[in-house]
Amino acid sequence: MEFGGHTPCVEIRCGERLFIVDAGTGLSALGAQLGPSAPKDIDILLSHLHLDHIGGLPFFKPALLGQDRVIRTYCGNLEGDSAMASLDRLFAPPLFPVRLGQLPARFEHHGFKAGQPLVFDDGARVETCLLNHPGGATGYRFRHRNRSVCYISDVEHSEPWPDTDLVAFIRDADLVIYDGMFCDSEYTNCRGWGHSTWQKGVELVQTAGAKALAIFHLYPGHDDAFLKICEAEMQKNMPTAFVARERQLVTLEAEEEPAAAAAEPKAVLAKA
Repeated sequence: MEFGGHTPCVEIRCGERLFIVDAGTGLSALGAQLGPSAPKDIDILLSHLHLDHIGGLPFFKPALLGQDRVIRTYCGNLEGDSAMASLDRLFAPPLFPVRLGQLPARFEHHGFKAGQPLVFDDGARVETCLLNHPGGATGYRFRHRNRSVCYISDVEHSEPWPDTDLVAFIRDADLVIYDGMFCDSEYTNCRGWGHSTWQKGVELVQTAGAKALAIFHLYPGHDDAFLKICEAEMQKNMPTAFVARERQLVTLEAEEEPAAAAAEPKAVLAKA
């Protein structure tokens, strides 16, 4: 399997600073990869709380093995409420035998309203936007040393398209990670499900002047052969567009800043 079958989880590194975006089943593989080198403090930014975006949390090794570790979740689609109540239901019988409070790691849950920036104690800042998805979802923009990555998962494209607010949010980004679960030819039967197509993703990023596009959150019914055809088609219009592979690493070479040597922001697609 070339493209993978996990649900969304993306590792973003701004220099040495780690962000995890979404906690789908790919989080289990990411936790195993981090191993003993996992930071003592881990920030997980959730697009929303549907099961395919939180189902990896019970199997995240840094939470199961790190007694001195703090894991912070951030969720922006609940009118300012945190994810605590929803995650407490996930970590409870009959779904899971161990409750959050019984895990070695300590969890902290933070809520915000999508559209508000997240500012962290170390000075890191992440911009957010509200996405069109049943129950709401949050998009994120990461900036580091003149490079930027946008994470746009679970969005149903609107009419007219491209959406002007979303164009403004991703404008000139170096990489946009976009929900291309379907293609236009099959979308009529999927309207209202809260997802988009790779064609709409190409249209969006080209309008916004973004430099590269990673299509992810792939439909489980699409096999590798189908996805390769889609990738070839999208690259006819945008050569820097691609269908994301599981564990794919994308490194953006940062530009020099006046007073410091540039680091290299990285996006690791723990799930395509």
